[in-house]
Amino acid sequence: MTDPARRRRRPVARLAAATAALTLVAPLAACGSGDDGGTPTINLYYPPEQNLQKVVDDCNAQARGRYEIAYRVLPRQADDQRVQLVRRLAAGDTGMDVLGLDVTWTQEFASADWIREWTGQDRAEVEQGTLAGPLDTARYRDRLYGAPKNTNVQLLWYRTDLVRQPPKTWDEMISAAQDLKAQGKPYQVLTMGAQYEGLVVLYNTLAESAGGQILSDDGKRAVMDAGTVKALDQLQRFAASGVTSPSFSNATEDPVRLEFQSGDGAFQVNWPFVYPALQEADPELAKKVKWARVPGIDADTPSKVTIGGVNLAVSAYSKHPTESFEAARCVRNAANQKFSAVNDGVPPTIERVYDDPEMDEAYPMKETILEELKEPGTRPLTPAYQSISTVMSAILSPPSAIRPERTADELRDAIADALESKGVLP
Repeated sequence: MTDPARRRRRPVARLAAATAALTLVAPLAACGSGDDGGTPTINLYYPPEQNLQKVVDDCNAQARGRYEIAYRVLPRQADDQRVQLVRRLAAGDTGMDVLGLDVTWTQEFASADWIREWTGQDRAEVEQGTLAGPLDTARYRDRLYGAPKNTNVQLLWYRTDLVRQPPKTWDEMISAAQDLKAQGKPYQVLTMGAQYEGLVVLYNTLAESAGGQILSDDGKRAVMDAGTVKALDQLQRFAASGVTSPSFSNATEDPVRLEFQSGDGAFQVNWPFVYPALQEADPELAKKVKWARVPGIDADTPSKVTIGGVNLAVSAYSKHPTESFEAARCVRNAANQKFSAVNDGVPPTIERVYDDPEMDEAYPMKETILEELKEPGTRPLTPAYQSISTVMSAILSPPSAIRPERTADELRDAIADALESKGVLP
């Protein structure tokens, strides 16, 4: 997946039904946009989300016939979603109105003039009460081009029957795992290390936690400073510590989840979708699993965890921009973010939603999620992110082969080329 955060996270009671139902969802062909003088159709192109149609229906009822939102389901994989959107937007397709963009795409689409800026009251409504981290992903050159609909962060999941207190640093976690290994107990630290976006997310979290800077503040120059070298050193030492899974260099989110569920892991760094999945698969093991903030690099500095999520954008080619902005605001308003969080497991971007009592059952870990979201790490904000991610995942893989200073130099050169679109096929 281009963005690991794009997996659907579901409450326990709805997990099995939602999984089965999603297999029946197929992309829909675009319909007309009301150009015959009738009710405008606002085509919402968005990833599969089991209960989003209920949100759309409610927004249509509120529109009272002024427009009708049609939910066009994008492919399941993020790479396929991006390909479809890019091809149609590059062709000036007028059949697309509101777009669900991975947080790493917003700057790229804005720089290509494929999406419209959010201005005036539309912008004010989006920015009101929205968490700063998600808002940062929706901006390009200090202008707002997306409305954050949902966000996400990874957590540390740990076995309370094996570990009394969650570790504060990666070194503490490695040491605890080595002690468990020596005692013949489950010990593995499980997370994503395959050559794909998940590895970039892991490294970015380490780099942000170490105070490192991959790009310059304006996003135009590769930096790779001392903090990023420290993060490379931490990643290599973790990979070579003897506490990872043998499959670490090939591991992606779902296999990591399954391996932890099998009982081999003492720790897991993964997205919140693992919680309902574990409740469903092994309720007894689930009783022994708690969550905490992802460990940092230094004991006195909290981690900064990479955020994911989806931003709503309005196509530059939409024939109904006014209605499209209104429709997007409705889909991501506080009431609908709460509904989607409770029913589809996608964490809200509006802070006050976390205070709602209905969130307690679906998100017992909500306070930890919110804590990380208030001090988040973001991936490099640049239109060239897809190219940068491609070269970073290749150079970082396998993590055990990292040589911190040399690897930092390789990354700096490769990222500099990616910023100029040299030698990269994202």
